[in-house]
Amino acid sequence: MVVEIHVPLLPTPGLPDGQGDVEVFDEGEEDGDVYVFFITGAGEGDLLAVGSRVATLPGVPAGTVAVVSNDEAEEFGLGRQVALPLPCAAAGALPA
Repeated sequence: MVVEIHVPLLPTPGLPDGQGDVEVFDEGEEDGDVYVFFITGAGEGDLLAVGSRVATLPGVPAGTVAVVSNDEAEEFGLGRQVALPLPCAAAGALPA
């Protein structure tokens, strides 16, 4: 399982390298008008929680989304889209 984090506009310095068992799959890259980061190494819930934390970092613009995919996908953005941050992240309810 891979979760793509699609951040609008330009790359944001200081994004986390990983969280627990979650790891950055590859350096991010530009794709059209978004910057895409790939995270893997954990279950969907944990990966989306990391995506939510990324979406709430200072300087990360609104409109950040996650795409739940796998490493066999032929293109970015193929998979189920999840708006970030998750509702519980906005309320500060995600585990650290």
